[in-house]
Amino acid sequence: MKLLRTIRLDTSDTFIFEQAAEPGEWAVSGAFMFWDRDLTALGGKARSAFRAGFLGVASLGWSTLVQIVEASEDDRLAAVETLAKHLVAEFGAPTMEDAVAAAEEEFAFAASLCDHPVDTLVAVHRTSEEDGIHEAFRTLRPRAGKKLARAFSFLEVEGEIDEQPGDVVDVIGMVERGRK
Repeated sequence: MKLLRTIRLDTSDTFIFEQAAEPGEWAVSGAFMFWDRDLTALGGKARSAFRAGFLGVASLGWSTLVQIVEASEDDRLAAVETLAKHLVAEFGAPTMEDAVAAAEEEFAFAASLCDHPVDTLVAVHRTSEEDGIHEAFRTLRPRAGKKLARAFSFLEVEGEIDEQPGDVVDVIGMVERGRK
């Protein structure tokens, strides 16, 4: 089976998100993190997480990209259990049984995004519409015959999002402000 793991190609996630996921965490979409939030009031790092973040289940941190990897059933079960424990402890799931069911759904959805070759990278663009949260996913994969080497020299984009994000993220400015 294939699942999603967080990947960090550079340090930008540590500046863009309040909490960045560690590289190599099992990941899910994470849209559920925003179900009870006023999405119009989101700003800064929370808005970045909403618009373009995958949730690392161990840390509950965010990652801009995830990688499709091979996983065993034991890996999946351990990841489901980790997320379920968070759902009980931090999100008030009424029972562990309910939390496991919800975590299973999250991982089933994540697995549905893995209908691409191993090592394919996946990005998300999330928007808030009148009828709820909408997610669009795009894949980035090495050109034929190339291995993952450098982030910006080899990727082809598939499934480009029709509408581009309206926000501009000033990563350099964020880094400079963080140094002060």
